[in-house]
Amino acid sequence: MAKAKSSVFFCQECGYESAKWMGQCPACHAWNTFVEEKLEKTTQAVKKLVKDVNVTTLDAIKMQEGQRIKTEISELDRVLGGGIVKGSLVLVGGDPGIGKSTLLLQCCRNLSEQKKKVLYISGEESLQQIKIRAKRIGEFGDSLFLLCETNLDIIQEVIKKEKPEIVVIDSIQTMYSESVTSAPGSVSQVREATGTLMQIAKGMEISIFIVGHVTKEGVVAGPRVLEHMVDTVLYFEGDRHASYRILRGVKNRFGSTNEIGVFEMREDGLHEVENPSEYMLSGKPKDASGSVVACSMEGTRPILVEVQALVCHSNFGIPRRTAAGTDFNRVNLLMAVLEKRLGLQMSACDAYINIAGGIKMNEPAIDLGIVLALVSSYKEVPIDEKTICFGEVGLSGEVRAVSVAEQRILEAKRLGFTRCILPKVSLQALKSIDGIHLDGVENVQDAIQCICNGN
Repeated sequence: MAKAKSSVFFCQECGYESAKWMGQCPACHAWNTFVEEKLEKTTQAVKKLVKDVNVTTLDAIKMQEGQRIKTEISELDRVLGGGIVKGSLVLVGGDPGIGKSTLLLQCCRNLSEQKKKVLYISGEESLQQIKIRAKRIGEFGDSLFLLCETNLDIIQEVIKKEKPEIVVIDSIQTMYSESVTSAPGSVSQVREATGTLMQIAKGMEISIFIVGHVTKEGVVAGPRVLEHMVDTVLYFEGDRHASYRILRGVKNRFGSTNEIGVFEMREDGLHEVENPSEYMLSGKPKDASGSVVACSMEGTRPILVEVQALVCHSNFGIPRRTAAGTDFNRVNLLMAVLEKRLGLQMSACDAYINIAGGIKMNEPAIDLGIVLALVSSYKEVPIDEKTICFGEVGLSGEVRAVSVAEQRILEAKRLGFTRCILPKVSLQALKSIDGIHLDGVENVQDAIQCICNGN
């Protein structure tokens, strides 16, 4: 008879399982990431368990509208879909020092002031270190309890004993179960810890926040199954040396995945940025070529950003192209459109594109802003500072329609813009809006004529 396998190999990056060790993972193509994990032999009376399982129909299930718990941090509530859902499992990832623990500690403070019982479990910091950060944030209520522990079995018993409403685990990579022989942070340990916490959250209707480390690529470390198991995945983005932070939802079973929250890091913790557009446009230069304001939608919120371009003749045989805050390949595509459709000799020029403020925007609606910024820098023609634009640019040079154009225009009008360049198709579906002049364009040539005539 064939010998039963006592161990298997897992990829630490994606969780791929293999019967033998391999140098490169065939799933994620990472090198030297396979580790050996022992298989636990479990004997259960499956037939006896099946007798206690009852199947049900869809009509027999009674719906209970779960009341969301407000964190009193409106940016966090927006990304969560309106608040914390009871029994939910939320994963918060981000670079080291970005502010994950600070954000969750502020959330715990607000919840404790609402007399919600909160349990903060830390596996990385001591109680004294948490106290130092807490004093910097402000006063806390009496319903916040702290625990420094990494043993998952002890944590499970403490949660069952205390019965808190909210639990914070900081971080999942430090937790370990004695039933798994591998080291903390390994594929088996992370999977076992997340599975145990998921059973606690669903069985006891306790909302649990999990802090997850990220790899150098910016994704949550550990097996990919970790993101599949949780209900919500939030990424905390931004430069740790800059003051702003962006909380982005990439998975949410209880709300939209397109919402973002903007925060500013100060000495006393994270503060909400109520008007991100005004914050991103602060310091915009006047009468400078290669600068234009574009509008992008992040969920239900329009955000105005400054698109900057610098085009100059290359001194080398191969021109240099750089894109910060947007897709590099998209910039190359738009430059090819300008050269083919308008005859601009972009192939002999260096081009540098930057979304001011360090924010990352990948929505196609900023295509028109990139095009106008490139042409403005190439021709040394400044664009009026009260002009805003948005629209998707196709390979034929056409300017295609984008969604919720009216909401974008109203946001621009609120911030004092007097002119808007938008797709002609979107203009035809709009009602007249007083206080702002609308220019509908069919292609990039029409858009360039608008900025040239405006100057």
